[in-house]
Amino acid sequence: MGVDAGFDLVPRLSKGAVDKQNWKSFIEVIKELYQNDDRVEIKPNYIEFKAGEHPLLPFDCHKFLRFSSKISGSHAEGVEDYLDTVTRAARISFGSRVRYWNELAEEYGFYNWQEVNTSIKSYEQPDEPEIPNTIAPFVLGTDPIGELDMALFEIQTIPGKGKGLVAHFNIARGTRILCENPLFTTPNLSPISQMESNIATKLKSLSKTQQRQFLFLHNNFPGKHPFSGIVKTNALPCGPSSAIGGIYPTICLINHSCLPNAHNNWNSDTMCETIHATRYIQAGDEITISYDRGGPSDARRAHLKDAFGFDCTCSVCSLSPPELQTSDARRLQIQYLNDAIGDPDRVINRPDDCLADCYSLLQVLEEEYHSSAEASIARLYYDAFQISITHGDQARARVFAEKGHRSRIICEGEDSPETKKIKNLMENPAGHRNFGASTKWKTAKGLVPKGLDTDGFERWLWKQGR
Repeated sequence: MGVDAGFDLVPRLSKGAVDKQNWKSFIEVIKELYQNDDRVEIKPNYIEFKAGEHPLLPFDCHKFLRFSSKISGSHAEGVEDYLDTVTRAARISFGSRVRYWNELAEEYGFYNWQEVNTSIKSYEQPDEPEIPNTIAPFVLGTDPIGELDMALFEIQTIPGKGKGLVAHFNIARGTRILCENPLFTTPNLSPISQMESNIATKLKSLSKTQQRQFLFLHNNFPGKHPFSGIVKTNALPCGPSSAIGGIYPTICLINHSCLPNAHNNWNSDTMCETIHATRYIQAGDEITISYDRGGPSDARRAHLKDAFGFDCTCSVCSLSPPELQTSDARRLQIQYLNDAIGDPDRVINRPDDCLADCYSLLQVLEEEYHSSAEASIARLYYDAFQISITHGDQARARVFAEKGHRSRIICEGEDSPETKKIKNLMENPAGHRNFGASTKWKTAKGLVPKGLDTDGFERWLWKQGR
């Protein structure tokens, strides 16, 4: 198979004018260095180095991920000199973003080969036009709204829902919309009189402004325990299985949808709740998260009525009967597949079936949630990682960890403890506690196939056609 070496640019460059100018200057340096070298050819869309595997440097900076080649074998003569020189030039222009790696030293690139091959194919493809929400992305390649600390949303009255958050600007997928500390946290105490007394004590310790923020929140359970009613209507759990709920002055205004465009997550490192866009949100759209626990519409609506005191009329629950029946069937299948994947006996004794279930679940999630199921997809990739590493397959485990890491960044951010955890496993799959339980699929971390097209790589990844 040979040994590869090269460098990745992490994070990748944007379409902004600053990155474009830096890349243009870097390309001009490369052209000047090799202007008299017959093995370096300037093509319409890239520079080609005719050594090794003919590594390329595109003229469009945002398309570039990796410059690399095999450095072993009869065709590799001279390619290491090109790799070394181009890497040094790149470091002058881009500093620590340049990540050099060499498989001889058991170092591997940041991006998987599927991503790299897709990026190389894009060198010949024209870009689709984009409609930005401001002119600044063209200049900086970043979202200046966040940098200027401008709120991405405004609080509005939503018909039939009370207050809600509405996007003030276009919001890109993966954007952190909000990060907020709770006014206070509280367990779900019983009897309710004890909970009311506990909340009253917590309120006394808050400032007048914070007390008003709490009392401003909606109460779907009016009666002689108003504080408990507000908490029951608004509290979000401090973690997926936590019995502790947090009350937030702004996040608690975000309404529910069974097809949300954002995801809420408790960050135990920063002790705050974060909201990330899981798909593109247009200016004027309501920002929504999911309060439900999955399942078909009748189970979801019953839970929402009991736990939060409202009847869900979101776009999914309002589908026509035939469409709702189809949606319910998909959500029941999601529950079934999740249960099957989580069966430890099947993971040990029938790993191929478990991995096939992960693939099936991915298809159903994408069909049902229309690219907004990033949190569920992140968990799915971690399940696939665990199946692979349990049977000693470090190569697949590494790719699944990479995919899970990207999904975690989208729905939780880079500072999330779960994102950091999966990043460590991406770099060291063998560090997982299940590694070594079986050697049925044993492979080294670096044995990820190269040169496959997208379909071929996916077939390898999911062990299809074997």
